[in-house]
Amino acid sequence: MADDRKGRGPSVMLVPEGDTRERLVCPDCGFINYENPKIVVGSVVTYEDRVLLCRRAINPRRGFWTLPAGYLELNESAAEGARREAREEAQADIAIDGLLAVYSIPRISQVQLIYRAHLRRPEFAAGVESLEVGLFGWSEIPWDELAFPSVRWALDHFREAGATRDYAARSNPGIPDGL
Repeated sequence: MADDRKGRGPSVMLVPEGDTRERLVCPDCGFINYENPKIVVGSVVTYEDRVLLCRRAINPRRGFWTLPAGYLELNESAAEGARREAREEAQADIAIDGLLAVYSIPRISQVQLIYRAHLRRPEFAAGVESLEVGLFGWSEIPWDELAFPSVRWALDHFREAGATRDYAARSNPGIPDGL
């Protein structure tokens, strides 16, 4: 009679030896399924004092404005991911100027790395995940139609960094800098 436990994969919650948290573990081979936060990469992209924003064509928050950003893929650097997201969402070729902020959002298990960047050329168009894209002066930004709190944080941090010429990476409001 075959052992009906074989081939179940990670199916038992327990604290593995040497660990401090419960994890899904395979009772057959001991494989531990570590679930870790998703990493989001994106950028505040500018061209001549204007900011590039994308109106989302997908959920969550379809129809709202955001920065070109998305999940980091396997085997790419964070900066490469930010450049790829700008190409995918805004068909934009960007140059990364530096890290603007690191936002930790535990309730949705995300860490967001947001860069300062600029358009290499003033050419862009809506990608498959965007309904439209545009360059906005500060007073033209659709503040009431921003998709996520982190978009506002990044825009505010970008403006603060430019005004003070302090380009040290920021963190979420309410979380001290210097992570």
